[in-house]
Amino acid sequence: MTPEQALAEARDQRLRPVYLVVGEERVLAADVTRTLCQAALAGATPGLNDERFVAGEVGADRVLSTARTLPMFAKRRLVVLRSLERWDAHGEKKANAEALDQLADYLSDPAPSTLLILIASKLDKRRRLYTSAQKTGCLVVCDPLSRDALPGFITRAAKEKDAALAPGVAELIAELAGPELAQVLDAVERVCLFAGKGVVVTEDHVAECVVRLRAATVWELVDAVGRRDAGEALSTLARVYDPSDRGLRLVGVLAWSARQLLRFESATRGGASPEDAAKRAGAPPFKARELARQAARLDRGEVEAWLETLARLDFALKGGSKRPPQAILEHAILALCGAGAGPSAHPPRRTA
Repeated sequence: MTPEQALAEARDQRLRPVYLVVGEERVLAADVTRTLCQAALAGATPGLNDERFVAGEVGADRVLSTARTLPMFAKRRLVVLRSLERWDAHGEKKANAEALDQLADYLSDPAPSTLLILIASKLDKRRRLYTSAQKTGCLVVCDPLSRDALPGFITRAAKEKDAALAPGVAELIAELAGPELAQVLDAVERVCLFAGKGVVVTEDHVAECVVRLRAATVWELVDAVGRRDAGEALSTLARVYDPSDRGLRLVGVLAWSARQLLRFESATRGGASPEDAAKRAGAPPFKARELARQAARLDRGEVEAWLETLARLDFALKGGSKRPPQAILEHAILALCGAGAGPSAHPPRRTA
């Protein structure tokens, strides 16, 4: 099941006797675990029916013995076992494999008055515990969110803080702060606090407290590139380059702008009016004229080529090149203007 499904079960008090929470996205795993624990102990005396263990520090026998113990003066006992990956490590001992098999056996006949939460950042999918959890429906997979899923997560996170996002803002935050959810949530927290209650979060709020770069200035850079004005593009780059982040957030905003252009162009090609196309692109209607001007100047193939160049640029700025970050950016801008060959930052090819 997905983390959202597990959270829904917890909120509705439709708890299963066992949940196996597996995945490397710590924010999702922590959210699922915390919500399940709160649901299990609702109305109970704190500390009386709550047992927490770490794999390797105790054996499976003790964990399962506790799980089979009836709760005291409460409807349910909670047992949490963390770090199951310790029993699934390379070069494991036979006892570790047996411990995981014991947990798998428990899944077939769990104590109905206990909620047992098993947590692992990684677990071999061939393990009987993993396959049994899949079959019984208690496996919760907390993998990193895809790029397409991030804006929806950001919108929900803002809504939980009683904040609304202007069109395109969720996509912008995803581009700047993703894919790690801890950084994404930090960005959402900052923009919501900065904007204040009852205020719609806009690109300007993001510019002030996340990227320190106004979208309007980025559009100046995009406009200069679209006009093949290398001099103006380099001049604008010099004004917006931030050495503290090596230009990575600038690359994120440029990629966001390029994707917005592609969505706008696709919508207008399908017959939408400029205002409707702007809305579909995740931009406010007042940006329709600006987007239409950019789309008229550039063809789709050029903008797609921008994204490829920006992907190579991102790789270079994150260590794929030994050149100074500003020099890498300047070379990339010249490439986007058609005056260069693009950053020499292609990922190294693998050889057999």
